Amino acid sequence: MFTNRMPRYEPLASEALDLVERGWKRLVSEIGVQFDEPRALDLFRAAGQQVEGDLVKFDPEFVLEQVAKAPREFWVHARNPEHDVHIGGDRMMFLPAQGPPFVRIGDERRDGTLADLVKLIKLAQMQPELDTPGGNICEPDDVPLDSRHLVQTLALIVHSDKIFKGMPMSRTASEDTIRMGEILCGGREAIEGRPMMFANVNVNSPLRYDVRMLEAMLAYSAAGQPVIVTPFLLMGAMAPVSIPSALAQQMAEVLTGIALVQLIRPGAPCVMGSFLSAIDMQSGSPSFGGPESVLGLYASGQIARRYGLPWRAGGGTLTASQSVDAQAAYESLNTLLAAFMAGANVVYQSAGWLESGLVTCFEKFALDIELLQLLRRQFTPVTFDEDSLAFSAHAEIGPGGYFLGAEHTLERFRECFWRPELASTENFERWRKNGSHDARDRAGALWRAMLERYEQPPLDDAVRAELSEFVERRTRELGDEPFPLPRAAQTV
Repeated sequence: MFTNRMPRYEPLASEALDLVERGWKRLVSEIGVQFDEPRALDLFRAAGQQVEGDLVKFDPEFVLEQVAKAPREFWVHARNPEHDVHIGGDRMMFLPAQGPPFVRIGDERRDGTLADLVKLIKLAQMQPELDTPGGNICEPDDVPLDSRHLVQTLALIVHSDKIFKGMPMSRTASEDTIRMGEILCGGREAIEGRPMMFANVNVNSPLRYDVRMLEAMLAYSAAGQPVIVTPFLLMGAMAPVSIPSALAQQMAEVLTGIALVQLIRPGAPCVMGSFLSAIDMQSGSPSFGGPESVLGLYASGQIARRYGLPWRAGGGTLTASQSVDAQAAYESLNTLLAAFMAGANVVYQSAGWLESGLVTCFEKFALDIELLQLLRRQFTPVTFDEDSLAFSAHAEIGPGGYFLGAEHTLERFRECFWRPELASTENFERWRKNGSHDARDRAGALWRAMLERYEQPPLDDAVRAELSEFVERRTRELGDEPFPLPRAAQTV
C-alpha cells in the first residue's frame, strides 16, 4: 500500500469548519433524515431519537457519541496476506472504476459483459497500484440481474486474491456475498474477527436512505465488514449550489449513517464517504474535475480528520469527457491530485472512469495506472542527506562538465528518475518512424500486453467447488439458470 507522508492541504479556517458543523447539526435536528427500513427506525427509537414515521430527528450530541465509537484505523484481510489493506492514518487504498454500465475499447462503446468484467479484474489483480478490484468494474449486462451478484463475486474470488467489494444492491445480494466470504475464509466467526471485504452504501441524497442501502448496511455491519457511507452529491441537483451547504448536507448524511452502523455493531469499522461535484447549469449534466469538486475534496479531508474518521475520496480519475482526450487527462489529474493532497484513505474510480461514470474504458485504465504511478512517486518524500548532495560528482566532473558519465550517475541511473511505461520520450523522427502512435494507441497495446502476462492466483479446490455449488444453487433459487462462469471465465 501507498503511505502518504506529505503535508495535507487544508484551505478551510477553523471558523469555516465550525460553520459546517453548525449546519449539519441543524439539518439532523430540525429537518431530519429519512430511513426507509423498519429495523433502522427501531434502533434509533430505542436509542432515544425522535422518530416520526420514517423520518428521524437527531440529538447532534448522540450522533457524535456514536461516531466516536468507530475505529480511526483498521485492517481488511485478503486471501493472499501480501494484499492485506490498512484503512486510515496515512495509508491510501486505490480501486478502479466502479459501476459503469458501458465499456469502451478503442472507438467501440457498448454494454459491458462478463468477459469484460473478468478482463478488468485480471488487470486490477496485476497492478500493484490498485489494492483491490472493488466489485463491479463494469456491469456484466449479459448476466441475469437477480443472480448477477453471485456471478460477480465468484469472478472476483476466482481471478483475484485481493480484498473485494461486497455487493450492496439488496438484502439478498448482501447476505449471499457475505456467505461466499464465509465459505472462502472458514465461517462467520472467521470473517467477523478478520474483515475480508468491504461495502459501499450510497445515500439517496438529499437526506434519505432507501431500503436497499439500509438492508446492505445492516447486513455488512452485523457481519463486521467495513461499510463506506457515501452521499452522492451533485450540487444543483442533490444538494444546494453553495459548497458550505453541500458540505453540511454531506456530513448530516454521513454521520447519521455511521451512527446507525455503530448501533448495529458498536466499534464496527466504517469509512466517511465523499462524492461532491457539480452539474452544468445549462444542461443539467454532471461535471467532474472542476474547482468545486476539488475544493470539496480538500474540505472533506479536513472534516474527516476533525471527527477522527478514515475517509473515501469521491473519485480518483473523474472526468465528464466522452473520449480519451486532453479533457479526460486534465480533469482526471485534477481530481486524483486533490485526493493525494487532501490525504484520502480510500480512492474510488482510480482507473478507467470515462463519460461521467457511464463508461469503463480499457485505454483510460492503462493511462490512469500511469498517472497513479506518477503521483505515488511524486508524493514520496525525497531523501536529503550528504550522499544526495553528490559533491563527489562535482569533484569528478568540475565546472562546465557533463554528468551523464559520472560515477554518481552510473551508480543510480536505473532508479534515479521515474520511468513511464506509456508516455513517449522519443524524438519526432523516431516517433514517426515507429508509427506515430498517440497515448491512446500506446495504452491499447499496454493493457493487452498486461493481460497476456496474467497468472491466475491459487484457490483451494474444495473451496472453489463449494463456492460454485453455492452460486449454482442460489441462482436457481432466485429463478435464473446458472451462468457458466467457472468455465467461461477461465477462457476469456
